[in-house]
Amino acid sequence: MEWAWLIPVFSFAAAPVIVVFGKYLPGRGSWLSILAIGGGFVVFWFVFISWLGADAATRGCFTSENTGMLTCDYERSWFNAGIAGAVGSVTLHWGILIDPLTIAMLGLVTFVALMVQVYSTAYMKGDPRFGWYFAVHSLFAAAMLTLVVADNFLLLYVAWELVGICSYLLIGFWHERPQAREAAKKAFIVTRIGDVGLLVGILLIWREVGSFSMLDAFEAARTGAMSEGVATASAILLFLGAMGKSAQVPFHVWLPDAMEGPTPVSALIHAATMVIAGVFLVARTFPIFEAYDADPLLIVAIVGLVTALMAATIALVATDLKRILAYSTISHLGLMMLSLGAFGYTAAIFHLMAHGFSKALLFLGAGSVLHSTETQETGEMGGLRKVMPLTALVFSIGALSLGGIPILAGFWSKDEILVAVNDHRNAAFIVLTLFTALLSALYMGRAMFLVFFGELKDRNSGVHDAPAGMALPMVLLGVLALGFGLISFNWPGSFGGIGTFLFFGHGEEFHFVPWLGAVSIVMAVMAFVFAYLAYAKKSIALEGARSRFALVLKVVENKYYFDEVYQWTIDRVVLVFSGFIAYFDRAIVNDIAVNGPADLVRKFGTVLRLHVTGHVYSYTLGMAVGSIGLGIFVWLRAV
Repeated sequence: MEWAWLIPVFSFAAAPVIVVFGKYLPGRGSWLSILAIGGGFVVFWFVFISWLGADAATRGCFTSENTGMLTCDYERSWFNAGIAGAVGSVTLHWGILIDPLTIAMLGLVTFVALMVQVYSTAYMKGDPRFGWYFAVHSLFAAAMLTLVVADNFLLLYVAWELVGICSYLLIGFWHERPQAREAAKKAFIVTRIGDVGLLVGILLIWREVGSFSMLDAFEAARTGAMSEGVATASAILLFLGAMGKSAQVPFHVWLPDAMEGPTPVSALIHAATMVIAGVFLVARTFPIFEAYDADPLLIVAIVGLVTALMAATIALVATDLKRILAYSTISHLGLMMLSLGAFGYTAAIFHLMAHGFSKALLFLGAGSVLHSTETQETGEMGGLRKVMPLTALVFSIGALSLGGIPILAGFWSKDEILVAVNDHRNAAFIVLTLFTALLSALYMGRAMFLVFFGELKDRNSGVHDAPAGMALPMVLLGVLALGFGLISFNWPGSFGGIGTFLFFGHGEEFHFVPWLGAVSIVMAVMAFVFAYLAYAKKSIALEGARSRFALVLKVVENKYYFDEVYQWTIDRVVLVFSGFIAYFDRAIVNDIAVNGPADLVRKFGTVLRLHVTGHVYSYTLGMAVGSIGLGIFVWLRAV
């Protein structure tokens, strides 16, 4: 397990090598990037097997009082700030933390990144910056993997910011396009706002605990050494950072625009790296959120529910295929946050993984469609299953999974979220969560039927299915989207189910609530049937509903006017206020406070120098006048 640090190091090492020597390497360095992440995936299995064979007596391992899980911590001192042992001194460490959450995330990130990179060799073929693409890809994966294994907040924050930089570079990869440049800047700026909260939260924890160590912070929260006020405030500040990265309302506006990047980048960002970092952060720091009365978790639940519901409605009316999937990602991230806010720790991470495989599959399938048809508008598609049967099959598997159709992966993880919400939140939460699940099935069915069913348009009669380099990753992801949910069950003699492997507090076997499962199944099936009749068979007319709800539809189609409100705020408030500050700085600070005294001295000196004439009589007159004046002053003082 101590060798887990190699998993990100492989990709870290590959990035500069590709930048410097890429033009001399086969495939301009693409295969070096693939070998690096592939090596990380291999090491992941050794780490996983080692953890399964470990116990509390294994070096560096113990059973955590906070999570109840076997946890292994390996760290090395970096440097001391201040005099050792003195007040205010601190020792900084680099270290790795191995527990079931780390293992689950390592498996997801390495596998999805590997699939996306293999897919990219065919998708990005011929691009003039082919090597640079894979260099940044490697750096992106390395940063996310470092974030996952970090055992202290300082290392996590460094990796967190590096993930943001890499996302900026990849979203704006085609920087010659104005939309790509703007989308990259938007993603960078919006997520930075949340990151300020994360940084302040980390510093607040360090100030209270005296260490950047996560385990020390968790223990302080559990024992009461961290006060309730600090625990609550730091949890909310950490959640601000999570909201930015995981695109929670109101920080969600950057994610749909991130579709301007290459489609494989969208698959990586939306499935296994940047957007799941926020969910991972809340799960990793769950002991702080759960401490005392767990008030921050109610905030997490509310924000998650609002995000899930709002994004689901927008996905239902979007027409751009990639943006439908983008809003689907936001909605499912909201469901993960809702699950964490409802104490559904296992359910949230289970859904994170099921969603990761399914969403990567959907984006790669969308990339196959875009690569062949050269359009993203669903209105220009239809009937593509006739010419792209493999893509239609795997895309449908991903859509059915996220729509909650049994027995696919998304059904089981979604059911666990419903159970958690039903058990720990009030009736309003479960009703709205069920409604969100219904919308999820509806927009997934809409996307699937609009693109692959119905009549094939003449303009698409010549399109072709994905080449082998793109097809293989889609097939492998399709297998996981189809069967990954089976890990929820207790298999006799081997695996006890994900609930006994990944949990918070104590392990729990999978349990199915019949009435809740029945309701979710009926709703999902009805949604797909309705979508088929409305968008494939076109036997249900939607014009009447559109006219009756025209006002609501307009608001939803305009994405609840978040972008317009932000733009107005920038134009009318931020720029006006910054203009006033600029004027104040120039006219008051510079001209009066800084330059004013200097100008006064200069003018006084100019006047003073007038007595320097070079004539003896002038100096004599000056001394005489001065002597008389001095004499008068002394006489007045004496009188």
